[in-house]
Amino acid sequence: MIYNLSENNSIANHFIAEIRDAKIQQDSMRFRRNMERIGEVLAYEISKELNYREKDIETPLGVAKVNVPADRVVLATILRAGLPLHQGMLHYFDYAGNAFVSAFRRHHKDGTFDVHMEYVSCPPLDDVVLIVSDPMLATGASMSLSTNALLEYGTPKQIHFATAIASQAGLDHIRRIFPEAYVWMAALDEELTGKAYIVPGLGDAGDLSFGEKGLGADD
Repeated sequence: MIYNLSENNSIANHFIAEIRDAKIQQDSMRFRRNMERIGEVLAYEISKELNYREKDIETPLGVAKVNVPADRVVLATILRAGLPLHQGMLHYFDYAGNAFVSAFRRHHKDGTFDVHMEYVSCPPLDDVVLIVSDPMLATGASMSLSTNALLEYGTPKQIHFATAIASQAGLDHIRRIFPEAYVWMAALDEELTGKAYIVPGLGDAGDLSFGEKGLGADD
């Protein structure tokens, strides 16, 4: 199932507009906060697909029946670019487990690249709802390889992918590899550059959040 938030007008459009704006991008703190807010919106939308159970809550004046989430949730992200989006989702799924994958593009002289993974930290995933977030779904290679690495820790009952901006190519790739998964995006762009950056996109989300990195790696 695919959910594109930009197909319906909401405040998420404002956050997307600001992370795309080259002038506003110069404020890295605001860029991170906008990514967090997009994560919050995505988390809220994803929460509608969870299972719920009724719980009695004692108030000062009586007992209220409230439907609360029944699923165990694990939030996963790809370091370092995914941290602000992940943090936004954690604001809403504050009871969730957390998983982290260190993965980056390793470029070659001929212009091609592969995705190199160095580190995975993950709780058990059997029968949980796994939500994998990354701000940009470009080719889909990082997302699919990272998710396959996470699946060595168990079999989730559901997999959700969450991204701020996806390319059509990346979306198609994820749908081929994980046909039963849910895909959530705040916006969808059609093109990729020769270096696999999304157009119009926004640039390098990791650099915009945390500053430029040294040569030899790309997140």
